[in-house]
Amino acid sequence: EHVVGISMGSGWWDHRPIAGSFIRLFYFPRGAVTCTAQLYVTYKKSGKKKVLLSTGQDASGWQVAKGHLRESSLFTGEYVDLKVMAELDGWDTARGWTDISTEPGSTGNNQHAWIQPMVYKSDTTLESWRTSLEMRAHAQTTNVRKPIIPKHKLSPIGKLIPNEIPPVMPVERIEPDEVHSLGNGRWMFDFGKGVSGMVRFEDGLPDPIVPEEYPRGHTVSTLKSNESFITVVYGESLELTRGDINIVVVAGMGLHDGGPKHKSKKPGDAEAKGGPCYPKDHIEAGSLLQRDVYILPKNGQEEGDETSRGGFSQARQSHFTTHSFRFAEVCCTAEPPSGVHALAYRTAFQEWGDFSSSNTRINGGYELVKNALNSNMLGVQSDCPHREKIQYGGDIIADSPAALHLYDMSAFYRKVIWDWGDQQWENGAYAGTSHWLALNDYAGVGSGSGETVWASAPIVMTVRHMQHYGDLRLLEESFDNHMKWFKFLYDHFDAGLKAKGYDEELKGYVKEGSGLGDWLTFRGRDTWLTHQGFYMATARAIAYISNKLGKDDKVEPALMVANYVRDRITRLYIRENYGSFLPPENRAWELSPGPEMSLYSRVVPGGRRCTVLRGYFQRQGHTWPGSDENAFVREMSDATRNEMIESGEVTKRGSQWSMGWSQWYGFNEGIFAVRYALKTLSDNGFHNLALSKANGFGCGTFEYMLSHNATTHWESWWRSEDLYSHNHPMLGASAEWMVSAVAGVALHPMTTGGHRVLFWPRFPNSASTIEYAGATQGTKRGDFSIAWKFEGLPEDNDLYDSAVVSIHIRLLVPPDGNAVFRLPEYSNGEGVDSVIKYATKLPDIQAIKASSYNNCEIRRKEKMGFNYNWEFDKGENTWVKVYRKKAIGTVCDSFLFQPALNDVKWSSPESVTGQSENGLEVDLGPGLYDVMIDKWQLKPEVKGTKDWRIASIKQFYEKKDIGPYCSDLDTFEWNIEDASYII
Repeated sequence: EHVVGISMGSGWWDHRPIAGSFIRLFYFPRGAVTCTAQLYVTYKKSGKKKVLLSTGQDASGWQVAKGHLRESSLFTGEYVDLKVMAELDGWDTARGWTDISTEPGSTGNNQHAWIQPMVYKSDTTLESWRTSLEMRAHAQTTNVRKPIIPKHKLSPIGKLIPNEIPPVMPVERIEPDEVHSLGNGRWMFDFGKGVSGMVRFEDGLPDPIVPEEYPRGHTVSTLKSNESFITVVYGESLELTRGDINIVVVAGMGLHDGGPKHKSKKPGDAEAKGGPCYPKDHIEAGSLLQRDVYILPKNGQEEGDETSRGGFSQARQSHFTTHSFRFAEVCCTAEPPSGVHALAYRTAFQEWGDFSSSNTRINGGYELVKNALNSNMLGVQSDCPHREKIQYGGDIIADSPAALHLYDMSAFYRKVIWDWGDQQWENGAYAGTSHWLALNDYAGVGSGSGETVWASAPIVMTVRHMQHYGDLRLLEESFDNHMKWFKFLYDHFDAGLKAKGYDEELKGYVKEGSGLGDWLTFRGRDTWLTHQGFYMATARAIAYISNKLGKDDKVEPALMVANYVRDRITRLYIRENYGSFLPPENRAWELSPGPEMSLYSRVVPGGRRCTVLRGYFQRQGHTWPGSDENAFVREMSDATRNEMIESGEVTKRGSQWSMGWSQWYGFNEGIFAVRYALKTLSDNGFHNLALSKANGFGCGTFEYMLSHNATTHWESWWRSEDLYSHNHPMLGASAEWMVSAVAGVALHPMTTGGHRVLFWPRFPNSASTIEYAGATQGTKRGDFSIAWKFEGLPEDNDLYDSAVVSIHIRLLVPPDGNAVFRLPEYSNGEGVDSVIKYATKLPDIQAIKASSYNNCEIRRKEKMGFNYNWEFDKGENTWVKVYRKKAIGTVCDSFLFQPALNDVKWSSPESVTGQSENGLEVDLGPGLYDVMIDKWQLKPEVKGTKDWRIASIKQFYEKKDIGPYCSDLDTFEWNIEDASYII
């Protein structure tokens, strides 16, 4: 006998439409818990196939019962009835099969009896549902005589197709770093890094105790009086004044109550008083909770029920709700549970990229991004794994370069593109999210369009997908959708921006207008520029895709539009005698992005490249009035404040001391410009300044996050204990820059299918910044790897910015790949002289990689990474710096410099004479290569001129000659084969 059993939670379909949620859950399709299934049977002898147990019809052979989950919320968590779980043990086996009783009243009061399922019936059609959404989105005029479907109707079920992406699975098991008591039976587990998943109790839970008063977040008021319970509350950070979990934002509810220092609620908010569908058990906490509750009748049974079973020792984990957490509180038990670990869940695609260097801050920044991406890849690429859990186009555009480095995203991003194709309105408009939720439509050009950048995600991602995976079929199948979007912009863009208040000549434009733009920059946002830039990118993408598909008649019109928009930007922004790139009203010169986006994406003409670059160096930072930063400065000792004033981390804002953000020694850029800034500096001969940004300290840096105990990238560069997410990869494009510039490997801009890479390592001025780096970029062709290190460094570290050293580089090209190796230039613009050789016989690379990985894991377990953080001394009511060993940022050597490679037999060395003008490029076929560069002069890093941390770089913008890269103009025009610089 065979039994097919399906255990179901609410998920997105039967979600709880909580009042007040800004992500508008009521726009999602919604119905009762529903299963669509059938069994395919292939007979061994005949080969015939038969479909059995098909749902959707009466007497299908299926039966249904209410299971052990009293609540299964996608956002908040699960209520697990351990008694029912025990009683239903074996329900999906032949021994546990129970026939449906058809006798009247035979089920009695048994809420968990097996009964005949009901066939799902929607009270509307898919066509009517779509029409309703289009009318609400203003993508279709409302004078059409069709009904707008009420929100409470049961949604239609669309066409189901096979899921082509890997499943969401547990990909890592994490033991707790620390377990300590918070008192009254409440235990804090610290798992060392942020993940998406749940806590698993391998040994079950101890029996509960009842404290005199339940701690905040652990009260459960909806149970029967004879039921006992244990709660598990999840969180990504701590409320530092109390040491317990800072209850995070979930379900898009906005500001949450982070504790006594962060009262963010207004009287009458939905969360304060509850509301339709608001879980009553969460009202006392002042916020929605990430919480699982395990329930059992006291003494293990109901009164008078001698047949009941179950116990807390049988509790294991939640089933369908993944939480975002590093910390978990278990309450209330006399002793902490044993056998506890975190299960980290993620879509199970292959991880094929890595990076490491000698710099713990930069390594830590890479891990912040990686951990945040791992937490936000559960079937969709979400912005944050607890608050919203939905796909935003702008976020995917911004951090997909890092994801494409780290993982094989071929199937995943193909699904992302189709998700937007399913959403696309009949008029061609894409929304800003992959399911329309009326989010940020105000920021688009109207007629149902999302904000231009966010809505351009599907076409931009199609180009990036082609570069990495060479999927011509995806280009062919998505082409009509993208053409509809392009035509929509052609018909609506200019009029739409004018309706939003943008003058054609930008008269009066001094600060951000309608649009999202470079979201969460320290500066104001240049929303006009990002609107225009991604309209241009859409036209370029149409030209690129048409060229790949041989649709020559579509290429030229698209290029004409792209060039028209590019010329409009340069006509309005480039100053003939000023050297800057900014809107016509000079008062808008501090907006973001500045010139970095237009330099990177080849908007600026080659002949003006150096002028604009020189003007870029006039930018400077400022002080920051953030509430958490101001509290931090107030609550530190005088000695600590004086140290930070001396270092430039704290400066005067009016009469008050304040933390400051930096242009050149930290990040001020938002979601998009962070990538453009780093790539533009490294590509144009100022890699040392890009390194200064990544290696900076204080507000707006990796160091700042790490020193405040971060293990996942924050949503903002500043601290936010009551609004912004602490697990959000939006600003994470820096990770791809580390690989492509700090180490020096990236896909060649004009490759398709990842067949060809560009090895282009850039080096610091001083070895004090970085002594070595290495990275691997996976592709469908295999792994391309690079590592470099300074050799001949003096023993005296004080000479690290003046010594003459050698640079040792190793490169690995896989059997089916090829590469271009671009040699660097000396700082005087002369090409380097180098010696190159190749391995005559390849060693066992996989064994060497495994050995290197094991060595690195040993170092990580010894916590040889970033080594301090700020902690709040509740007794002294002040912040103190505590030196504490951490795994994040651990320094590891590349496998390419493992001792096992010392025995490799190399070919005779060949000398390569350097050239000026972007150095010398050498073509490489499959193999292992060894390169030596001699006579490399180290020199000091550059500082600003006044209040150096937040100042401009005066010595650069006052120089006529700002580097050898500016002399090479012909490489600065966008090429139709170029996927990297399309935007």
